[in-house]
Amino acid sequence: MQKLAKREEQIMQACWRLGTAFIKDIIAELPAPKPHYNSVATMVRILEDKGFLGHEIFGNTFRYYPAISKEQYQKHAFEDIVSKYFNNSYPSMLAYFAKEQKLSQEELNEILDIIKSQKK
Repeated sequence: MQKLAKREEQIMQACWRLGTAFIKDIIAELPAPKPHYNSVATMVRILEDKGFLGHEIFGNTFRYYPAISKEQYQKHAFEDIVSKYFNNSYPSMLAYFAKEQKLSQEELNEILDIIKSQKK
């Protein structure tokens, strides 16, 4: 799976929120300054070519939908980060968050509770 560029990710976030959307709906969800209709339409076609979006035809217009779930992309993106920045080591990643991100004791306890519940 390919990594999304910033604007592509914004478009996908909009589509994941909306479920199905026409270009005008996607534009309404994007942050200001709003891109031109043709720019978004071009990026949507690129996302279709990459396999991220699909479409249904309604008369002479297309309604787009996510072809992959947000969770699928999130898993891929996260695995990429762990691979690139933490040498494929989840303990190194957790240590980074614990040390560098100044997690509170409550947040650390929450992480430990999640880890313990996964072992059951």
